[in-house]
Amino acid sequence: MGFISGQGVVTSLLVLMASLSAVAMANRPLSGKPANPWNTGGRFNPWGPKNHPFHQPNTNNNTRPPKKFIVGGSDGWRYGFNYTDWALKNGPFYINDTLVFKYDPPNSTTFPHSVYLLPNFWSFQRCDLSRAKQVATVAEGSGEGFEFVLKNWWPHYFSCGEHNGIHCKEGMMKFFVMPLFRPCHG
Repeated sequence: MGFISGQGVVTSLLVLMASLSAVAMANRPLSGKPANPWNTGGRFNPWGPKNHPFHQPNTNNNTRPPKKFIVGGSDGWRYGFNYTDWALKNGPFYINDTLVFKYDPPNSTTFPHSVYLLPNFWSFQRCDLSRAKQVATVAEGSGEGFEFVLKNWWPHYFSCGEHNGIHCKEGMMKFFVMPLFRPCHG
C-alpha cells in the first residue's frame, strides 16, 4: 500500500522538471528588457500609468469639495434637540468637512452651552466628561459660531458639557459622526 512504483516516481520527476523549465523560460528577459516589473522594483512597466490602452484621463474633478454643516440647522446647538437624528439625516460627513456649532452666549434668558469631544463610545453613551476635551467654551458659539474641521478618519463624539453633563444626558445634546474618505470619480 505504501509502495510507489518506479514509473510513478519517473512521471513525478518529469512533471517537476517540466514545471521548473516553464517557470525559467517565463522569467527570461526578452530583447534586453526585464521579464516583469517585479524584478526591477516596479520601475519597468511597458504600458506606464498613462500609456495603458484602457486609461482614460480624468478631465473633470468630480470630488465633492468640503462642506460646512451648521449643527442642528436653523435650531443651532440647544437643549432638547435630537442631534443624533440630525447627524443621521445630514450625513454622510467626509474628511475636511466643517461642523459649525452656533449657540447664544450665556445671559439671563439662555443656558450656557459648550462643545466637548468625548474620547470613545463608552464615554458618549454614558455622557462621561471625565476624559473629554473641551473644544469650544460657552462664549465661542456666538456670532458665526465655532467651527470644527473633521480632519481624521475616526469617530468624533460630541456633547455639551454644561451642568455636569445634564445637557448631554437629559437634553440630547450629543451626537457622533464618522467622517469618510472623499469619493473619487473618474
